[in-house]
Amino acid sequence: MSGAEENEPGAPGAGAAGDSDAVGETDTVGDSDAVDTDAVDSDASFQELLRGLRVRHGGELPVLDPDMAPDAPLPLFRRWLREAAGSDEPAAHTMMLATAGADGRPSQRTVMLHGADARGWHFGTHRTSRKGRELAERPYASLAFHWPRTGRQVRIGGRVHEAGAEESAADLRGRSPAALAAALAGAGRQSEVLGSYQELVRAFEAAYERAEREPDATAPSWTLYVLEPDEVEFYQEEARRRHVRVRYRRAPEEPGGWRRELLWP
Repeated sequence: MSGAEENEPGAPGAGAAGDSDAVGETDTVGDSDAVDTDAVDSDASFQELLRGLRVRHGGELPVLDPDMAPDAPLPLFRRWLREAAGSDEPAAHTMMLATAGADGRPSQRTVMLHGADARGWHFGTHRTSRKGRELAERPYASLAFHWPRTGRQVRIGGRVHEAGAEESAADLRGRSPAALAAALAGAGRQSEVLGSYQELVRAFEAAYERAEREPDATAPSWTLYVLEPDEVEFYQEEARRRHVRVRYRRAPEEPGGWRRELLWP
């Protein structure tokens, strides 16, 4: 979990770098010059852009005292998500989901958290999608939350299982009309090659109409998944880069069923 560690130079919360007239410009050279300066300058200006970017927070960063961390990760996660939402973090419930198929090649995407309880972290998708197929082949995944305004990250890894047809249908019914329409339109087709944009428009128009007529409509392939964690890591940025990392690992013999340990940032 690298966080803002790679955003050199400067500390988190520092202002943006000064303007540079080199960004987006190229030198003019004679026809006899064989060097492709456009490509060179393009790479250089992009690198300059990256080095000039700064991590911006929503004020003074909170402090994570490892000695005050709870015995289990779920209470801390719930508190952090509530605080992220309270700090006007955009879409605090979104997370990166990483999966891998039988070939071991990873893929990732941003999805929404549908719940977090004693069973694990919940998310939904079509079982026929790429992530659904990969989870069927290799039922392990990793989740990552990033809340820049509070300088926090959470990483969760473990085994994934399906919640069941009844709970999956209830999950879909509890979503917004637009989300229901998207699920109906994508049923059996998500991650497949699309013939044209017009085909997408027609499918969504039909799905929106059905969602209005049938608010309890179901998509048979829609599945609620539960990630049962065996490892959860909390990362708190610190202004002088003395970041705090607290990792929980499943340990039935420990209080709360978890072993808590500190990691070097």
